[in-house]
Order: sequence, then structure tokens, then C-alpha cells
Amino acid sequence: MAFELTEQCRLNAERSLALASVLFPREEWVLRESNIWIAKSRLIVEYREPEKWKREMSQVRILTNLGSVACFLPESEKDGEPKKRYPDMVLDGTILEMKTVSGTIKTLGLEFKRGYKQGQSLLLANLPAHYPKQEHSVFIYLTSDLKIEAVKAKIAGELKNRIDKGSFICLFGQSGLLYSWTYEELRAIIGKR
Repeated sequence: MAFELTEQCRLNAERSLALASVLFPREEWVLRESNIWIAKSRLIVEYREPEKWKREMSQVRILTNLGSVACFLPESEKDGEPKKRYPDMVLDGTILEMKTVSGTIKTLGLEFKRGYKQGQSLLLANLPAHYPKQEHSVFIYLTSDLKIEAVKAKIAGELKNRIDKGSFICLFGQSGLLYSWTYEELRAIIGKR
């Protein structure tokens, strides 16, 4: 398969593959389709959990169709060690966890916290000490009919007293609208109250 890359996509691919390779130096990366790389050890998910695979691929295509480059990370730690789930991917050089959320604003907050902690724990556990500090982000596909301002306020509250950098990306399933806010932008909402 040969895929043509724009200059920005090439840079995104370089950054994503570089970080993924630092985090998982023994992993092989397979170009599955345009702008989507997958850890060889994760390819089993396509057959073991086909519904999960379809959902994750459809969600990441939304981002890669906009020019992003994704590297799906291995699913979890090695056998024999305590099972800790890794974030889903590196997107444009940033750790990203994807979640699908249906339900209340409280559910949204809980799922965001889980995704946030997954990204944070991977960086703490796997990033070499000499490597520059990295951002980690959360993507949520929101199927509930929640208002944008309520979503922003809830995530801002979850970020209170946290200093990490990253972004919250939200696809509102009811409207099909995609939004992205940096953690700094969302934390600034708390200061305005």
C-alpha cells in the first residue's frame, strides 16, 4: 500500500511514530490505512473484538480525515504483570485516549477522568526520564444530548488542580459537530466564575 502524505501529515506521522517508539521500543508499527498506524500486537483486536475495532476505527477516521496521524498503541501491559490498560493511541505526537459516552453529565466526567488518568499513567511509567515532557489528551464521542456549555463546564471542573497539558476533543453525536479545547482553555473557565 502506498499512501501520499502532505507535509503536515508527514510531520504528524514522524512525531507520532517517534513517541510511540519511545514508549514501546520493542513494538512493530504497521501502516493499516492512510494516516493510521497500528502496533502489531494490537492487530488481534480486529478479530477478538470486532465491534470495538469498528468503533475505534470509525472514530479515528474522523480525526485522520482532517489530516491527523494516529498510532494505535498496544492494548495492555505484558502477561504476568498487573493488567493496566494503555491509552488508545498517539495522535499527532500526543497521547490520546478515546471514549464513547452515553448518559448523564456525571458519566461524562467519570469517563473523562478515566481517559485522563490512562494517558497520565502511561507517560509516568513508560517515558524515559531524559525525554521532554509530553501532553496527553482525551477524545470523547458523546452520544447523549448534552449542551456544549455544560460539557465544557464539566470537563473544566475535572481539570481543576491539574497542571498537565493536552486537549479535550469531543464529537457530539447528536449534531455531528467536532470541538477541541486545550486543557488551559477549559481551566480558564473556572477562573471566570
